[in-house]
Amino acid sequence: MRRTRVLEALNSAQARDAVLIKGWVRTRRDGKGLSFLEINDGSCLKNLQVIVDAATPAALILETVTTGAAVEIEGALVASPGKNQQWEVHASALRLLGGADPDTYPLQKKRHSDEFLRAIAHLRPRTNKYGALFRIRSETAFAVHQFFRQRGFHHLHAPIITGSDCEGAGEMFRVTTLPFSPPPDAAERRPDVTDDFFGKEANLTVSGQLEAELFACALGNVYTFGPTFRAENSNTPRHAAEFWMIEPEMAFADLQDDMDLGEDLVHSLVQHVLAACAADLELFARFVDADLMANLRTIAEASYVRMPYSEAIAVLQRSGKAFQFPVDYGVDLQTEHERYLTEEYCKKPVMVHDYPKAIKSFYMRLNDDGETVAAMDLLVPRIGELIGGSQREERLEVLERRLGEFGLRPEDYWWYLDIRRFGTVPHAGFGLGFERFLMMVTGVTNIRDVIPFPRTPKHLEF
Repeated sequence: MRRTRVLEALNSAQARDAVLIKGWVRTRRDGKGLSFLEINDGSCLKNLQVIVDAATPAALILETVTTGAAVEIEGALVASPGKNQQWEVHASALRLLGGADPDTYPLQKKRHSDEFLRAIAHLRPRTNKYGALFRIRSETAFAVHQFFRQRGFHHLHAPIITGSDCEGAGEMFRVTTLPFSPPPDAAERRPDVTDDFFGKEANLTVSGQLEAELFACALGNVYTFGPTFRAENSNTPRHAAEFWMIEPEMAFADLQDDMDLGEDLVHSLVQHVLAACAADLELFARFVDADLMANLRTIAEASYVRMPYSEAIAVLQRSGKAFQFPVDYGVDLQTEHERYLTEEYCKKPVMVHDYPKAIKSFYMRLNDDGETVAAMDLLVPRIGELIGGSQREERLEVLERRLGEFGLRPEDYWWYLDIRRFGTVPHAGFGLGFERFLMMVTGVTNIRDVIPFPRTPKHLEF
């Protein structure tokens, strides 16, 4: 007999004489002559109720069927007289696939804290909250590929091991095959890497952008969607050492095109999640963030405000707010500034653009004023920055000068500069933090809870 998923059984159009259900026992309740099992197989939020009659052979192994056990059930799918459920299964056969010791199984029928569940990340997907969250993550990843495919973008697998630093910040994980040795003397801080696997220093990538630019200048429109890494020793709810980025790059595009694409992408993803993950989202609206659905509808439907950096600074200075980080022209916006702009001043997402060149990266196109660059950040309520992007610098001489200003050697970026030598074109792109998007659509406030197995300082379990 073919297995029937719980979701399929719950959505059945009619009763069925015989079904085969496999899943994990969420709860077991015993009554007079009957036992009630709640079965979940991860296909949806709801459980399927299974009734085991004490007079049937299925009852013979009930003593071994405890919370957390994996079971296989044969029976009839029949109409349920209970509230909030259309169908239930009357079991004719019950088999134990994998037991769970009731004295040590950590997920009992009670509320568990997020901190506790992070310590058992291998089991937390079995809870309602995390099962729902990771189904939303899966569905959103599908929606990302669907969005770009419908718009003619080509998917690029950018390298994870790299010899260049896209951001120029130096917070990168080193990759080496050299044996471990004590730190060198102060006079010789940099190790000799000529005997290493690549013969030069190698790191885990912080972004697939540079490689995506190369392909955009051949295939037109491309995007990467993969893991990126930052060796930033930060233990905040917003930072992780390993996270996923969505990074499109477009040839023959400017900053306005970039902002249009970013707004379209966020609109599309939120609309998709609202439509495809309604039951799972409802859990977060009930138990995590009471304002979640109203906020998501605004993000999905509103036109986003576009505001030059200089205007954003003026708005913040006029706000009368006692910000923890003082506001002056030339400072990078902090989360508290971003949240004021989106939650109190504009009450919807805001795109801040044309930042001072001193606070942005070397690859961003220098504006005609010589002081600002064609950069943009999409800020959303509660999260702050969701997207960071720019028109890229396509002029060879300007890019060479900018590399020097950042203390980077042009010879290390010869291939990046070549694109400006051979058929250079205006092009633009951005990066969207996938985990921050998931925090936005679920109301979850800690990035560790939207990643299956978070990597943070001093934490490398699982």
